Amino acid sequence: MRRRDFINLLGTATVAWPISAHAQQAERTRKIAILIPFRDDDPQVKARLSAFKQRLHELGWVESRNIRFDYRFTGQDAERIRTGTEELIALGPDVIVAWSNTTVVTLQKATQTIPIVFAGASDPVGSGFVTNLSHPGGNITGFQNFEAEIGGKWLDLLKEIAPGVRRVAFVHSPKISANVAFVRAAEAASTSLGVTVTAAAVQGIADIEHVLADFAKEPSGGLILAPFPLITNNQDGIIALASDRRLPAIYPFRYFATNGGLASYGFDPVDPHRQVASYVDRILKGEKPGNLPVQAPTRYELVINLKTAKALGLTVPPSILAQADEVIE
Repeated sequence: MRRRDFINLLGTATVAWPISAHAQQAERTRKIAILIPFRDDDPQVKARLSAFKQRLHELGWVESRNIRFDYRFTGQDAERIRTGTEELIALGPDVIVAWSNTTVVTLQKATQTIPIVFAGASDPVGSGFVTNLSHPGGNITGFQNFEAEIGGKWLDLLKEIAPGVRRVAFVHSPKISANVAFVRAAEAASTSLGVTVTAAAVQGIADIEHVLADFAKEPSGGLILAPFPLITNNQDGIIALASDRRLPAIYPFRYFATNGGLASYGFDPVDPHRQVASYVDRILKGEKPGNLPVQAPTRYELVINLKTAKALGLTVPPSILAQADEVIE
């Protein structure tokens, strides 16, 4: 081989090697940890995870090629959430995805360096997750579900759907500051609506059974259920209890109404998980979570179950039916 040809060959190899090395580095597997305070067999959990992973795939992240998922399904048990948090952090994730306030609280105490993106957290400023919605700072950002004022809207809708309601039990978690804010908003709206709101703090399903049984002893009662894992994990039982006690109830998510609840008013719970994927993508590409604004839902949906209304002896006003995004016959 002539000397000039050898030098040219060597130069080509020298250029090609860093390009190849860079490609391999770009394709290194990134780790996403997901802390989920629900059961892994819940259809809603599967739908949300599917939407999240599908959006990441669209953005070029392929499982077993350049990304790996580590999950912990903890239910609402505080000790399991703490243990799941420790286990996930020990794996050295690039990003942690947190579902609901209960998991963000635990993760926030455990790390101030690993980026955390939340899906479906309430009142992130009041809860202390971020200091500012437009510029969160720190290592946490994400997509909130309900703003505090929604508590008054739920009460107003319940009163319109069931005008005879005079007493309302607002079932909520006292450990979630956003839930408490929802109750306060409902209490503020109650006077003008002629309704007495009782803050029904619960820790477990037995507490809910007790609240409903006690509240049904007197007439003109109704229910509002705040969004938190205990409610979601026990939706079928809660809907059945409200029906058995003949208590008109309004729920935070559409699937409660489609599964037999009287009415729901809330956002599509699957959509934020698609959006969370876009934030995870941006963080993996170098952006800081503190520079990504916390986003709120842009649209809420009202769903009415007329079959349930009929069973409760209610005639839903045409004005409410006209507002509904979906009416279940």
